[in-house]
Amino acid sequence: MKAKKLILTNLPYVLIGLACTNLGEAWRMAEGGDASEKILGLFSAIPSAFGNPLPSFNALDLLVGLTCGLLLRFAVYMKGKNAKKYRHNIEYGAARFGTAEDIRPYIDPKFQNNIILTQTERLTMDSRPKNAKTARNKNVLIVGGSGSGKTRFFIKPNLMQLHSSYVVTDPNGNLQ
Repeated sequence: MKAKKLILTNLPYVLIGLACTNLGEAWRMAEGGDASEKILGLFSAIPSAFGNPLPSFNALDLLVGLTCGLLLRFAVYMKGKNAKKYRHNIEYGAARFGTAEDIRPYIDPKFQNNIILTQTERLTMDSRPKNAKTARNKNVLIVGGSGSGKTRFFIKPNLMQLHSSYVVTDPNGNLQ
């Protein structure tokens, strides 16, 4: 099964390499003494080189075909290696809401060591959690209209935790 997959993934590069052997043949058949004359003569030799559908088995032609096939394979490999992390075969915009399992790695087991975000979600204040991938920025910006509960449901419960420094801006002077 692995051999079949290997053959099928590399077959296009082999076929393109064999087709490029005809380019090597066209270069050999091109008239001219130096490179500039050879390039001009290449354009007139291409139709006769590609007139035969079979690849050329001359050593130089095979080297040209091998080089072209390997360069194409390398280009495809580099393009795939630098690809962004897209969610392939999933519709664009098919995101989902997070669950309790998704936020669990970011919560400290000791309740007092967390920033309270909602009734069920918290964020650890530990700057060096056990798993470095769960380390997050501890800054929080709360924005909301008047009467939306910013003070009652976020600021006061977190201030009463007394576990870190806070900067709270209260332009009206209502927060006491």
